[in-house]
Amino acid sequence: MEDLIMLVLIVLVASLLQTSTGYGFSIIGTPFLLLLYPVHTAIQINIILSLCLSVFMILKIGKEVDKPLLIRLVKGSITGVVLGLVVYLYIDMRLLKMVVGALILILTVLLVLKRTIKRTRNRDMVTGGISGLLTTSIGVPGPPLLLYFSGAGTDKATLRSTTLAYYLFVYFVSLVMQISFGGTSKEAWISSLVAIPSLFGGIVLGQLFFKWISQKTFRFITYVILIFTGGYLLITSF
Repeated sequence: MEDLIMLVLIVLVASLLQTSTGYGFSIIGTPFLLLLYPVHTAIQINIILSLCLSVFMILKIGKEVDKPLLIRLVKGSITGVVLGLVVYLYIDMRLLKMVVGALILILTVLLVLKRTIKRTRNRDMVTGGISGLLTTSIGVPGPPLLLYFSGAGTDKATLRSTTLAYYLFVYFVSLVMQISFGGTSKEAWISSLVAIPSLFGGIVLGQLFFKWISQKTFRFITYVILIFTGGYLLITSF
């Protein structure tokens, strides 16, 4: 029963954050789900629920999507999801978490120090590739996008809608590849089904919060999410 309550709370908070900022479900959800489930089960629960959230949200905010940017991200992710599957199946997860966590913290410090990133077509595709790799490997596509778009000063509405549309593609492809090559479990699907009501509760609350969040507050939340994620990945890699 305690695990069930924890699952509901994790999904509620993570979906609220995702809906209000465009990030956060995987970044917050995956670390805590790993406390309740085996690694591969936690990653798949995260991907299943994130896919459900993206489908629902894109119907509401699809008109805000930057379509040329979305296409470049998707193109870049194709190579990334294949490499990520190899990591998911064969590479030591602790080493990956250590490297990713350290990079996120270093880049976040640079962002806090006001280091900017100039967006280009090639950088859009590279960011999509790195995000795709992290999706199939550990189920966390957000940090590369969050770092890149924050550094480029992308406005919050475009950021939220475009990343959600991107997630719709990359989560679906990643889930199909994981199931095809690594299998799945009944626990992942039952737990996901149980968490659906709290997922939609978080979506409703997140929509309300989005209207109240200023660009400055949005940036602050971004930094908090990144520092939390980088620190968690680094600590749990030892």
